[in-house]
Amino acid sequence: MNYEPNHAVSDEEPSSNERSPEELLRIIFDYTAKIGRERSLSSVLLLMANMGRDMILADRCTVWLIDHANQELFTTVAHGVNEIRIPLGSGIVGHSIAIGESLLIEDAYQDPRHNAENDRRTGYRTKSIITVPFVGNDGKIIGAYQAVNKWAADGVFTRHDLEQLKLAASYAGKSLESIMLHEEIMATQREIIFTMGQIGETRSVETGHHVKRVAEYSYILALGCGMREEEAEQLKLVSPMHDIGKVAIPDSILQKPGKLTGDEFEQMKRHTDVGYQLLRNSGRQLLKTAAIVAYEHHEKWDGTGYPRGIKGEAIHLYGRITAIADVFDALGSDRVYKKAWPLERILELFKEERGRHFDPRLVDIFMEQLPSLLEIHEQYRDQEI
Repeated sequence: MNYEPNHAVSDEEPSSNERSPEELLRIIFDYTAKIGRERSLSSVLLLMANMGRDMILADRCTVWLIDHANQELFTTVAHGVNEIRIPLGSGIVGHSIAIGESLLIEDAYQDPRHNAENDRRTGYRTKSIITVPFVGNDGKIIGAYQAVNKWAADGVFTRHDLEQLKLAASYAGKSLESIMLHEEIMATQREIIFTMGQIGETRSVETGHHVKRVAEYSYILALGCGMREEEAEQLKLVSPMHDIGKVAIPDSILQKPGKLTGDEFEQMKRHTDVGYQLLRNSGRQLLKTAAIVAYEHHEKWDGTGYPRGIKGEAIHLYGRITAIADVFDALGSDRVYKKAWPLERILELFKEERGRHFDPRLVDIFMEQLPSLLEIHEQYRDQEI
């Protein structure tokens, strides 16, 4: 019998109500290999839901997790529906987690813990349910599998199905805990990076949504030039750090309303070196990427930029993209030393600086993506300064 790990269950009933041992092993090996390669929580949850469904021939399978901060159970993966959140301890899954025991229910409508409201809202008819809690490496329950409706004529699960879902759950908990820890670390890094970026901009009186807009612009331009989604997302996360080195520049220079003198400009240019030195020794890939952006976003395609005067493709693509995003936003926004330029004047400058300040190919992509960039500018518009 064939199984389809990443496809929806068809309406055709299978010829058998149970998997053979060989089929179960093949399903487990296939999914565990895929899960081991994933670093995204949502992707892992989907794979686990599909694994549980395929192992016991369920119509639907859901992976629930505990949100201790909000005292809720939630799932971002439930076949046929979007995210669901329920109070911790409620429903059949909540009861199963609370008592730490698996449940096999033949007729959900005969069980007072079943919430039939979801069925009434979606038009789906729940018959039989299996719920199996799973634990992390410390033995504490972190969530539960829940399968709904056996893919058979009577739609009822058996004790054998329960044992098979327990097998899936024994792997799920340890894998999920690892992924959740990874995502927590990444979320913390993202928050720190964005906050540090805001600090750099606030000191130079570039308040408002500058760092947010530069991040979004960078992401759009990165995708436009063919960068992988994962890499484009990474650039989006670190681009707010491009001016972090301004923390070392005196306020008298950062907040000067008029043109800088030659000496003042030389001091201002130091922010690229300072930002690079702050970030370059980090062992985290995100901060290493941020170091590149901080160091090279003022370099120019023709070699007349700073701090090193490198040119062309010797400038990292991250720096070239951020340069366009930063200049576009700076020109289109009010600053203490100038008013925002009109769009026509900005576009004329980009045409003039194509192949001089900016990578010519990226200028072409910038023009192609202009409608999306303008939407971002409108969405994160600054208040008057």
